[in-house]
Amino acid sequence: MIDRLRDEDHPVLTGLVALVAVGLVVGLVLGGVALGATRVLGVGGEDTSATASDDVDFFLPKPSPTDGPSGPLITLAPEDGGSSESASTEPEPEETEEAEDAEGEITLTVGQASVGVMQNIDLTGVYPGGEGAVLQVQKFSGGWQDFPVTAVVSNETFATYVQTSTQGVNRFRVVDNDSGVTSNEIKVTVG
Repeated sequence: MIDRLRDEDHPVLTGLVALVAVGLVVGLVLGGVALGATRVLGVGGEDTSATASDDVDFFLPKPSPTDGPSGPLITLAPEDGGSSESASTEPEPEETEEAEDAEGEITLTVGQASVGVMQNIDLTGVYPGGEGAVLQVQKFSGGWQDFPVTAVVSNETFATYVQTSTQGVNRFRVVDNDSGVTSNEIKVTVG
């Protein structure tokens, strides 16, 4: 009888041994695939101490004082090494005491006289007494049309940028829709 027990198959024990063996094989195969994928994708591994910010090209010009008592207190030099003077194509009006004391007038300046298609056109300005106002940028196209950009006045100054694919001379201004006050218009050549 004892010989019979030794010769008989034990299906439960055989099934458990087979299950453990298959689990080990599958685990080793999946581990190897995961290790290979991490090496191919570059996950983990050696630390090159390079960060995502190392690839970013960011240019912040040094501020410089502006001329005259009205207008922004600093002017950023153009990125392309151009003139640091205002790039507005309109002649600057002569300063009078009325212009200096004129509260509620919006003065708009542009950072570039000409740009390529869809390049940033930097708009900055001063709005005395307009603290917290939301200014709507407008573009002239057979009449003044709202452009999908706004700027908020903080410390009586504002700054934003626009991009356009319309080639040629483009005219922009900003308007405070709450008070109806509009800025001077600026012109930028695109293309």
